[in-house]
Amino acid sequence: MEDTTEEQAPDTGDQETADKDEDATEDKEEAPPKPNYKPPPVIPKEEFGTGTNKKVYFVCNDAGSGWTRLPPITPTQIIAARQIRKFFTGDLAAKVFSYPPFPGNEGNYLRAQIARISATTHISPSNFYLFDADEEDEMDARDTFAVNEEFENIPVNELVDDSLSRWVHHVQFILPQGRCVWFNPLEKPDDQFDDEDEDDDDKDGADEPQPEEGPPLLTPLSEDKEVDGMPSWSPSLSSSLIPSYSIAIIQSNQWPGASAFCINKKFENVYIGWGQKYSSHPINPMLPPSVQDEYPEGPDILEAEDPTVEQETLLRVAQEGKLGEGEDEDPEDDDD
Repeated sequence: MEDTTEEQAPDTGDQETADKDEDATEDKEEAPPKPNYKPPPVIPKEEFGTGTNKKVYFVCNDAGSGWTRLPPITPTQIIAARQIRKFFTGDLAAKVFSYPPFPGNEGNYLRAQIARISATTHISPSNFYLFDADEEDEMDARDTFAVNEEFENIPVNELVDDSLSRWVHHVQFILPQGRCVWFNPLEKPDDQFDDEDEDDDDKDGADEPQPEEGPPLLTPLSEDKEVDGMPSWSPSLSSSLIPSYSIAIIQSNQWPGASAFCINKKFENVYIGWGQKYSSHPINPMLPPSVQDEYPEGPDILEAEDPTVEQETLLRVAQEGKLGEGEDEDPEDDDD
């Protein structure tokens, strides 16, 4: 007797494979399209000891209380701080309620304001600092300077001159990107470059972002922009009664509360204020984006109840009746 078990068993392997292929094809057809949007690259913060993170700051609420170290600042936080105006509560862990939303707590916001104030109001008498001799021919490398040992005293009358040419900035300018040194968002590490990336770079060369530049270090205050029609700084003597014993004082009109004084070879920068930039107009918060328009109404998107069987039957009978009447009518003969 022959064994027919194998002959009787149905061969379902090919059928199952075909069914799976059909299901996969249907899934591909029904899958929604994927968006091509790519989020913008995150701009990294500057390393410790450079740029906006060149110094570390400690704060306290009361004299004699414990000191708290502020965290390093990021470009995103500086950009957000430029778009809002908030007074401080004294709680570093408090949330900053604003629009646009600030990415951090009050401690981060305080650190952002310190960076902005320092970059704008830290000034010194001209020629007190000089660039290193090795960097004189390299303009891009001029990010460090040293004290001029041969600095000569500047007369007080010259320091308070309205031309503001005897004072210079000695802190790097913060670029619109939120950094002191511009970072190319399309730049990739050397180990990630390949042939395909090089081809893409050649194609996208027209979309290469333009580097941002700011005023170099040791730029005179005379080149600062006006503040609502006023000079950026207001120089004065500490006392007009005894000018020979007075010291030179210069106050910022852009950041009220920021001042600098100088006498002989000594100078210092001081800030006592609310941490807010000058504005001649009340704060106008940035408005949220407009509400997206609704899809236009039409028969294609209006919801309607499905007709019942009786309604469909009556409609079909009416359509058949009209069709029958049209067939029974004889065409008109225009000939006599």
